Amino acid sequence: QVQLVESGGGLVQAGGSLRLSCATSGRTFSSAAVSWFRQAPGKEREFVALITRSGGNTYYADSVKGRFTISRDTAKNTVYLQMNSLKPEDTAVYYCAAAPGLTIGTMGRGDLYDYWGQGTQVTVSS
Repeated sequence: QVQLVESGGGLVQAGGSLRLSCATSGRTFSSAAVSWFRQAPGKEREFVALITRSGGNTYYADSVKGRFTISRDTAKNTVYLQMNSLKPEDTAVYYCAAAPGLTIGTMGRGDLYDYWGQGTQVTVSS
């Protein structure tokens, strides 16, 4: 089994930066794709970014492209989300999720992910 724990959330001013971490455990981590999702109050959960098992391919939602960067450190069993130029609309609970098998066309479907972290709150003030 795979377990995920998010950290790094907090309060930051608009235009600032924050780095989230997703610590993972389990034998299948190195072969699993890992994504970040977020959910703001009153809004539907949305896909943010994905990194493939090898770390060689990344995908981003249009709303964060150019501002956020997803990466992974296999040796540390950790996936990161570097968030720059933060906006108040980025305020949400951020979750990391893992799936051993996924396609580009279905990467945004949360129901297809087998493992989820507990979430970390990100608040961007204006």
